[in-house]
Amino acid sequence: MSSKGAAKRPKPKQATQARQPRKTAVITGVTGQDGSYLAELLLDKGYEVIGVVRRTSHDSYERIGHLLDRVHIVAADLLDQHSLTTVIRDAKPDEVYNLAAQSFVPTSWNQPVLTGEFTALGVTRLLEAIRLAHPEARFYQASSSEMFGKAVETPQRETTPFYPRSPYGVAKVYGHWITVNYRESYGMYAVSGILFNHESPRRGLEFVTRKVSDAVARMKLGKANELRLGNLDSGRDWGFAADYVDAMWRMLQQPKPKDYVVGTGKMHTVRDLCAAAFGHVGLDWKKHVQVDSRFVRPAEVDTLLADASRARRELGWAPQVSFEQLVQMMVDADLERLA
Repeated sequence: MSSKGAAKRPKPKQATQARQPRKTAVITGVTGQDGSYLAELLLDKGYEVIGVVRRTSHDSYERIGHLLDRVHIVAADLLDQHSLTTVIRDAKPDEVYNLAAQSFVPTSWNQPVLTGEFTALGVTRLLEAIRLAHPEARFYQASSSEMFGKAVETPQRETTPFYPRSPYGVAKVYGHWITVNYRESYGMYAVSGILFNHESPRRGLEFVTRKVSDAVARMKLGKANELRLGNLDSGRDWGFAADYVDAMWRMLQQPKPKDYVVGTGKMHTVRDLCAAAFGHVGLDWKKHVQVDSRFVRPAEVDTLLADASRARRELGWAPQVSFEQLVQMMVDADLERLA
């Protein structure tokens, strides 16, 4: 090659462009279903991930066991203001995702005060920690479709009034509005994702989707013969958790903070869930499912259905996994686990 040709060779990009600094994210509730999927997503995007866990003797790292060598675990508690402020001050994160809560609705009737402390006031403590120690951080609050409760319109969108029907739903409404309040009072980048039901093989066994998939797997393997459930007519908008954490991340990348409803826009009943799960392994659900009044809520939420058109339009988000695919995925995972 001539010297003239060599002179035209472009310089490597590394010599002319400074490397972008690595982003840092703090996740409360990192050991939960959503926390584990979000940690995976952020790690894949090159983030440094700091997972907040309570300092208890029974912390379970089952869902993030494969990530422990890549996630920095720190101890703090939504009940303790000082511990949260310390985490934010030390980490100086770009993004904070608050996924920790007392999240099982039936438990909220048995422990309404504790649910309020974690799920409502815990949000205030974390927002206050950010305001005091690092107000530049962008904050995501995990709001819930349970805030709509006895919905005054269907489907539910960002402007639908809240009518919660459980201590959990009431606490989530507080967490949602305190997030709005800090955004408007202090100019903080604070948003809420109003996420409809989202499930996965990592869902806790106490939730109805996992209760069904686990029971179906046990029956297929000859380890059980009956499943007791509450209201089979209860309708929900069910999606895949890994799809939904992508929406969380997208919310914090927008120019201005805004709240979004996230869901599939398709509703199925608990009866539909049973039919899909049992049918996947060739069983007739009607021969195995019994309605038990012990599992009926004191105040029922009959119909939750998302209008996620704003998220589709502004975030470019759409669910990738269908209801049928989700149910089959969960049943197959429980079959593999129990076999």
